[in-house]
Parts: sequence; C-alpha cells; structure tokens
Amino acid sequence: MTKTPTTACARPSKKSPHPHRNAAGSVQDIQFYRANEKPYGPFSNLFRRPVSFEGLVYPTSEHAYQAGKARKPAVRDWILSAPTPALAAMAAHGLYVWDVAPDWAQTKFDRMRRVLRAKFDQHEDLRQLLLSTGEARLVEVGTVNNAVNRLWGEVDGKGENMLGVMLMELRAAYVKEAAVATAKPARAGSKARTKAKTKSARTVVAA
Repeated sequence: MTKTPTTACARPSKKSPHPHRNAAGSVQDIQFYRANEKPYGPFSNLFRRPVSFEGLVYPTSEHAYQAGKARKPAVRDWILSAPTPALAAMAAHGLYVWDVAPDWAQTKFDRMRRVLRAKFDQHEDLRQLLLSTGEARLVEVGTVNNAVNRLWGEVDGKGENMLGVMLMELRAAYVKEAAVATAKPARAGSKARTKAKTKSARTVVAA
C-alpha cells in the first residue's frame, strides 16, 4: 500500500548461530518497506516483478491487488494505467465509493493472499528469499501514523501488520508443502520394501 519510506531492513545477526535469532535465542523481526532496499525489498508490493493473475499480467503485485477494488472494467483499466505501483495505489485509494466493488471490504484480504501466492509461485528467487527468513517475524514498517499503514504494517510498533502476516502464512505453506513432497517418495519406498520383503517371505514358505 502507499506509505511513507521507513527505516532500513533488519539484517541477520552475525553473532547468532541462527540467522534470524539474537544471542538470547529470540526470533528477530525482519522489517521491510522500500522496494529498492536489499535484501528484503521484494517483499514490498511495490517491487517491480510481473504477476500473472486471473488471466492478466500485471507489472507488480500492487497493480494486481488494486485492480480488484474497481467496480467496473473501465475504472480498473484507469488504475492500471498508472505508470508506477505507488501511483496505482494512490488512484485506488482515491476512488469514489460508487466506483469501489461493493464487496471489497470482505474480499480484499483473500485477494491479497492469492496475489502474493501468484507472485512467489512465479518467481523462484523471491520464493527462496521468503524461505530464507526462517522463523523470523516479517514486518512492514511505516512512519506515517494512518489507518492504511496500521492495517497492512506497523507504525511505532503498533498495527495489524497484515502484509507481514500473510507473507509468514505463505512461508509456512511452502515449508509444509515441501515436507509433504519429500515424505511421499519416502513412503513409496517404504511400501515397496515392505512389499518385496513380503513376497520374499512367501517364496521361502512355498519352497
């Protein structure tokens, strides 16, 4: 969402045996905001990577998200004509109430989750960056205290941090899916070995 630039990203502690834990073993926060910051700028929806979503290709995840706010295709196209993701967000925030999809308040979080899934599914390097954060708490940090910043991130440690929460949910989903994928061949191999042993035992008995 469109917010004022904030502090630099938190860096992993070099003194800690875990890349995102401090010396006491507590999980550290990874803060992000500016899309051009390294290494965690890609977590911002303003980061420039195309996202294929619902049959359209958007220049950024911000464009893909904000397009869902429009009631009519003409309004959506007007939002998407914005040359930058920040301007697309500004255009969407400024819509008259009658130009906003009537169920937007109920559907916006689901849309954001699906947009994020598409973004990280389609870009391996971004997915690996997300997974590299381990168990760290991801926080979008703003400096201007307003409702948008407090909803999608935090200001002075206060806010719902919904973007950070959704990224952590997505990270957990990737970890779970990888574990399931790894377990399937192991189970298949175990079944094959059991079947072979059973067949061998039957052969011995028959002999």
